[in-house]
Amino acid sequence: MKREFAVIGLGRFGGSICRELSAEGMDVLAIDLQEDKVNEFRNIAAHAVIADTTDENVLKELGIRNIDHVIVAIGDDIQASILTTLMLKELGIKKITVKAQNDYHEKVLNKIGADHVVHPERDMGKRIAHSIISTNILDHLELSDDHSIVEVKAGEKMHGKTLIDLDIRAQYGCNVVAIKEADEKGINVSPMATQHIEKDDILIVIGADKDISRFEKQLVVEDD
Repeated sequence: MKREFAVIGLGRFGGSICRELSAEGMDVLAIDLQEDKVNEFRNIAAHAVIADTTDENVLKELGIRNIDHVIVAIGDDIQASILTTLMLKELGIKKITVKAQNDYHEKVLNKIGADHVVHPERDMGKRIAHSIISTNILDHLELSDDHSIVEVKAGEKMHGKTLIDLDIRAQYGCNVVAIKEADEKGINVSPMATQHIEKDDILIVIGADKDISRFEKQLVVEDD
């Protein structure tokens, strides 16, 4: 079942996340107060609307309660960020990720119940987008414009299978360069093809972005 996201605030940070989630095939509702920013995302996101998210009635009209995960990426207006987060909590949103402007802002967001607080100066939009698609995607590092290395946690789809069974290189064009077993402190570099993968093992995978995306969708992201 396709996950649904809302991105509130379409500046550089929110726009980056909106683009990446949309590129990964996610259903994204893009929201901003400024018409020019919304227009920019009309052909990128599934839906793009002009709205004031500090108004609870507006949020209800948007059907925000049906969204799985809301990312609050409001720019410099800390008050609007906090009020929006409060409204979302009151409406019972399952997961809320919020961009913090500074450490004080982060403390307030944590106190009012934000599930995940990020600092755009420390975290890149692409990296965060991958991590919120699935909790099993632990890290994402760009090596070039079209190649990356990812750290993923094995779930039920990989549990009990060997690298031969999964045939990741042939099926997805990616290479598993290392495995850290769930109950081990060390890391196994260049694992044997016959090695069994258990749930919660950590795999380090390298490949082209398009291949990694297919690998993540088929083997990493768990069905709800």
